[in-house]
Amino acid sequence: MELILYTKPGCHLCEGLHEKLEQIQGLNLVLEVRDITNSEDWWQAYQYEVPVLCCKISGKEQPLPRPSPRLTVQQLVQMLQKYIPGN
Repeated sequence: MELILYTKPGCHLCEGLHEKLEQIQGLNLVLEVRDITNSEDWWQAYQYEVPVLCCKISGKEQPLPRPSPRLTVQQLVQMLQKYIPGN
């Protein structure tokens, strides 16, 4: 499963979600982290929304519901399993 995390520097919510995603085991995850300050398109789309987590399905990015910063790693796994087909 390919996940894309849109972030920006200094965003504590972004850092927290990234750390939790890095801790997930047992799921075949490929995580790509994108800094929205590196692309005008990403900046325009997500400047007020980060962190934004997307799943790449059939080559298309599908945004996932924003996980609560209070979720544990296990709860994040359960959320991902709910929204991502094949898991």
